[in-house]
Amino acid sequence: MIRKVPWLIAGTVAFFATTVPVFAVSDEAILAKRPPALLSEFGFFEDARAQNPSDRVMPFAPRTALFSDGAQKDRFVYVPLGTAATYVADEAFEFPTGSALIKSFSFPADRRDPEANVRLIETRVMLKHEDGWHAWAYLWNDEQTDAELKIAGARVEIDTIDEAGTALSFTYSVPNKNQCKACHALGGEIVPLGPKARNLNFEHEYHDGGASQLERWREAGILKGLPDDLASLDTVPDWRDEDAQLDARARTWLDVNCAHCHRREGPASNSGLYLTWQEPSGPALGINKRPVAAGRGSGGRLFDIKPGDPEGSILNYRVESTEPGIMMPELGRALEDHAAAELLRKWVASLR
Repeated sequence: MIRKVPWLIAGTVAFFATTVPVFAVSDEAILAKRPPALLSEFGFFEDARAQNPSDRVMPFAPRTALFSDGAQKDRFVYVPLGTAATYVADEAFEFPTGSALIKSFSFPADRRDPEANVRLIETRVMLKHEDGWHAWAYLWNDEQTDAELKIAGARVEIDTIDEAGTALSFTYSVPNKNQCKACHALGGEIVPLGPKARNLNFEHEYHDGGASQLERWREAGILKGLPDDLASLDTVPDWRDEDAQLDARARTWLDVNCAHCHRREGPASNSGLYLTWQEPSGPALGINKRPVAAGRGSGGRLFDIKPGDPEGSILNYRVESTEPGIMMPELGRALEDHAAAELLRKWVASLR
């Protein structure tokens, strides 16, 4: 979902240094040893219900997003005044201490009208401390006035109508503290996943019109080291764009939805299956690769990816499943991403 929200850019940076914003982020709350009990105590939003951010909180969106049971997501980044994140070519940017990444999850009453009767479910925050990143989930109250810290996670019943006009009910899971760590682990540390140059290198709709996200970050002074020629940067497509190459669309979806674990430094490194965008085609990508451990998760299939045969490929079997212990990704969803499953079937069928 795209909301046009305010953001002040380069010409107003001096204003920030001389005037206290009406809606200011609490740097103390971000750096507190224990996070506040209520989301509102951070000061991230001017109007939290409408997801309108406070001064110097920047909205952003990835070109291809992680599937979370079809949840609509609003994303924001905050970098302390006088500091900036550092550009990294292939990974998430390096953020300074005191930074915050904010992501709200919501569902409309009817997906055919995604802007009407939207119910906020949770807001996740990642806070950069001196010792690294810390991740927390906040559950929105029934009145939609604030969200409460939920270290142990939560389960929420969702009732909506899907794009075909069919009633859809399921149980949505708000992650607990350890589940946040499971997905954001890299080399033994918690790291962000979304703010990577290749997934942000396109125009975002701001309150004053469309603009390059990376250029807007640079102009606002919150990103340094960005190459001058943005066209030279590696860029991924929107996996839903049928005009883009099939291979690139499938690889992008796998990179965003699977590669946070399935990479050499990730929690699933012992599987030998690596699904990052940069991984060359071959056995490590799963092509004609036998699984390290065959069990019920294989569905009797012999290869992670059997070229030309999605029915014989473990990857397709697990992406299409919703059964615990079989489905992949194993966290963050209760439903099948039908459109993505169809894309991956076409992709595997095209391989030779």
